[in-house]
Amino acid sequence: MDGMKTMAYIQSLNIGKMQPEIKDEITILEKVGNNDYIADYKGVKCHALFNCFVCAYFADDVYRREK
Repeated sequence: MDGMKTMAYIQSLNIGKMQPEIKDEITILEKVGNNDYIADYKGVKCHALFNCFVCAYFADDVYRREK
C-alpha cells in the first residue's frame, strides 16, 4: 500500500503560533489507534490525528516522531 496523501497542519511549521495556519502534504501510512495514525512528512515518520470539527489532520513531526 502506498498510503493516502492529504494536507495537514504540521507542528514544526506552526510552532509559536496561536492558531495553526500552515499546511503541507503528508502521507498516512497506517492507523495505529483510535484516531492515531502514522504519517510520513518529508521522510519523517510521525503521529497524526484527524480533527473532525475542523476536518483536518494535524501531524506532530517535533514531539511525536516514530523511530
